[in-house]
Amino acid sequence: MNQTLVLFKRMTEHPADSHTIDRYLETGGYEQARVALGRTRDELVELVKSSGLIGRGGAGFSAGMKWSFLAPARPAYLVVNGDESEPGTFKDRQLLERDPHQMVEGMIIAAVANEVHEAFVYIRGEYPKPARRVQQAVADAYERGFLGRDVMGTGYHLDITVHLGAGAYICGEETALLNSLEGRRGEPRLKPPFFPAAKGLYMLPTIVNNVETISNLPHIVERGIDWYRGLGHDVDTGTFLFSVSGHVQKPGNYELPHGMTWRKLIYDVAGGIRNDNELKAWVPGGASAPWFVPSEHLDLEITKSVTDSSGSMLGSGAVIVMDETTDMVAAAERLVRFFAEESCGQCTPCREGTTWLDMILRRMLDGGGRAVDLDLLYDVSDNISVGVGWPPKQTTICPLGPSAVSAVKSLLEYFRPEAEAHIARANRVPVTIKGFGQ
Repeated sequence: MNQTLVLFKRMTEHPADSHTIDRYLETGGYEQARVALGRTRDELVELVKSSGLIGRGGAGFSAGMKWSFLAPARPAYLVVNGDESEPGTFKDRQLLERDPHQMVEGMIIAAVANEVHEAFVYIRGEYPKPARRVQQAVADAYERGFLGRDVMGTGYHLDITVHLGAGAYICGEETALLNSLEGRRGEPRLKPPFFPAAKGLYMLPTIVNNVETISNLPHIVERGIDWYRGLGHDVDTGTFLFSVSGHVQKPGNYELPHGMTWRKLIYDVAGGIRNDNELKAWVPGGASAPWFVPSEHLDLEITKSVTDSSGSMLGSGAVIVMDETTDMVAAAERLVRFFAEESCGQCTPCREGTTWLDMILRRMLDGGGRAVDLDLLYDVSDNISVGVGWPPKQTTICPLGPSAVSAVKSLLEYFRPEAEAHIARANRVPVTIKGFGQ
């Protein structure tokens, strides 16, 4: 299947040097930043709003609408969230490493639109090569006059700081990221009142956008609303990056429009299931998302609205495929363990609950499962996410705790007999009590 390439076009056509400023300029780079510098905030906000660009960080909120919420106080800040840490997600890494100037130009456009003169790129600490590429791109942009006190001779002032995280998954949550930038513990802030557009970095208005979202901006400015809206689905406009991993023949990042079915993505784009095995389930939008199963979801259209209404989300674009050989209790335990280890510890239901969920699942895997364990899993989950439904009704400040519940919910909903079989096997193991029957 042919991919519709926008964000991946340059790195596909020039794989050897797509990250360099010479190649970027040779392919028309930074011309759209110059165009944006001649426009007003209202014009740019309306352009992005009308394009239909939705944020690619997970929430799927309109980028233009988010910009329009920026409070009037100044200075305002722009932060690009490159703390890509969710299992199965690796699309931003490719953008940062292979085409960093695309993002830097997008940052100039976003800065002008939001009257920002100081911007930050927050990159996952485990991404040293992408971070070096971005640092070099920023240095080159300063040298060519695209950043600094007099951007392109217009008198506009913009500085960009590249900041590396310290390896905490929670800092991908925008308010925890802002705390981290300020030198505080990476703990999420309560919303309301701490919505970044009103009370963000240093309690001043701040726009936080994902790497993929920002990388779309030069193309929207260059080719306009109609072109962007015509790229794919009429509601989910533009192209989207999918990180497909797990038991498929061709794992990797794919740039595609929304609107195809899951069957087409898994069997045509990703080459089908390894060893001709049967598809058992898949995670449609990152480790936080409830699972989909072939009997109910394989022919659903991949769009935000259809996925939301079917009880899951497209989230960060990470699709993790599991074949018939997968032990679903083990799969749930592995995802729950990740969230238990990454909990910041601020909220009791998350700190205690995710750890208990992991211990119960491990007990089942180790042959010590009890008849009450499935009810206990539900009860603990209910204390983190009331009703264990979707979208989650969280008892926590941020969605990390409910993210662990998604795997448990999926296990109980679709694979309960498999979980019960684990417990039944445990109960067949003879128990010997010292001093009795010997």
